[in-house]
Amino acid sequence: MINKIVNLIEYTVCKVPGDVEDALKKAYENETDETARFQLENILKNLEIAKRESIPLCQDTGLPIFYILIGKDVDNFNLVVDLENKIRDSVELVTERGMLRPNVVDPITRENKGNVGDKVPIIHHEIVEGTGVEIIFLPKGSGSENMSRLTMLNPTGGIKSIKRFVLDTVNIAGGNPCPPTIIGVGIGGNFDSVAGLAKKALLRPINKRSSIPKIAKLEENLYNEINNLGIGPMGLGGKTTTLGVNIETGDTHTAMLPLAVNIQCWAARQGSLVIK
Repeated sequence: MINKIVNLIEYTVCKVPGDVEDALKKAYENETDETARFQLENILKNLEIAKRESIPLCQDTGLPIFYILIGKDVDNFNLVVDLENKIRDSVELVTERGMLRPNVVDPITRENKGNVGDKVPIIHHEIVEGTGVEIIFLPKGSGSENMSRLTMLNPTGGIKSIKRFVLDTVNIAGGNPCPPTIIGVGIGGNFDSVAGLAKKALLRPINKRSSIPKIAKLEENLYNEINNLGIGPMGLGGKTTTLGVNIETGDTHTAMLPLAVNIQCWAARQGSLVIK
């Protein structure tokens, strides 16, 4: 099992999913600004070299985040027993091999702990349909994570206030999160759960809209408005500021409107492993 998880980690940090690569290629083809085209060309060359040489495509290999999706009809519970320890051991091993940069530190003393520390790797569990177990690895870099924001809106503000906050967040971020970005938005729940919704939104392919029509429309509107901001690749101008906007929602209290924006850089690495 450890070998499989090690392979998942090492493979993931060297590539982006197909939907992201396709979006970057499309952006390059459609971009008219020469500086923006140059930046996108370099990104595509970066992807090609990282894939060919099996090396991390960015020096920031991120904070190790895992989602464990457990099928409710799993008949061999031994699949999930001790899985967290196996993930920790795998992260430690990949760090020793040099495929993960040792990013994890104590929040106060800043003592470096490699990539395994108190509550790190960050591991989420979810019960889903099915008979297997899926492990999703999402290495999240600091440049984009630092630009993410959360607010508790007045519910009377509605869609207008949601759009304003998302656009303000992208504007404030500028070129810091290495655009073109992917924007994960969480709406609803409460203070702690809305951030999880925004992060989870990043797991959905950017070429797949929300199944809720009103949310799909909001995703499309925000996508167009963000790209009209003119921030462009690496913040140097152009019409490609974001590759996609994904929104996840949850019902909330009548007096609340929680909203979180989790920004992902162009190096939107993620990978999965299914265990049966």
